[in-house]
Amino acid sequence: MISIRDLTTLEDCLRVVALQKEVWSYSDGEDVVPAAVLIVSIKRGGILLGAFDGDQMKGFVYSMAALKDGRPSQWSDMLGVTRDARGTGLGLRLKLEQRARALAMGLDLIEWTFDPLQAVNAHLNLARLGVVIEEYEENLYGDSSSPLHRGTPTDRFVAEWHLRAPHVERRLGSAAHSIVRDTTFASAPLINPSIEGGPWLRPGTRAEEPGGDVRRLLVEIPTRFGELQEQDPALALEWRLATRAIFQHYLGGGYRVVDFLLSPGAPRGHYVLAKL
Repeated sequence: MISIRDLTTLEDCLRVVALQKEVWSYSDGEDVVPAAVLIVSIKRGGILLGAFDGDQMKGFVYSMAALKDGRPSQWSDMLGVTRDARGTGLGLRLKLEQRARALAMGLDLIEWTFDPLQAVNAHLNLARLGVVIEEYEENLYGDSSSPLHRGTPTDRFVAEWHLRAPHVERRLGSAAHSIVRDTTFASAPLINPSIEGGPWLRPGTRAEEPGGDVRRLLVEIPTRFGELQEQDPALALEWRLATRAIFQHYLGGGYRVVDFLLSPGAPRGHYVLAKL
């Protein structure tokens, strides 16, 4: 039975440091958030939670006190789960506990970044948690010693989790298989249909700008991007640059990302963009 509790001691923080190295396989200590930073942060408004199976830590989530447009919020810097605990819903449980702590502080916003080409993360953040995205950051973290990040620029979406928003409440109250969606998504134009052939999908030619007042758009990405980076880094870079151009264009043109469509076992997933 997995239990989740607040991490409050220096010993707890040292265990988080060790888990960072395990989860992300960092070879450079500069990429790790040190225990000295974690302990000070949580004494001044940060949230650090650990998930335990007995005395073994299986995951953690960490956020620091932040300001957004002058209002207090949380910036969630890390969510990590051990390999054997992935696919169990532990990441979702940790985020829900983080939300509960933030609400108890009187906060209504948590933000974080994630890789736009990581389909599993996109599904968790958008389909399950109900975040929205209005910002795309190009190569935000620079080079990383983690093999999970190596080979392509560290482009990131900025996820905004409005904790009390009605659509967030609806998503959190629904089962994963029964998420209620706007039916107009099904007829939304696809901006970048991929090319099949070979072991991996290839980015296709970007479609012409939709005419008229198009309120919904779909943007396609491959699944298993981490494996693609390892096996075909040149193709992974093609996907990075192609999708970067699309997201920067449409986010700069009045759209925001509001959902992610993913079918189990499918080689592709689709972001849903909606006009503000």
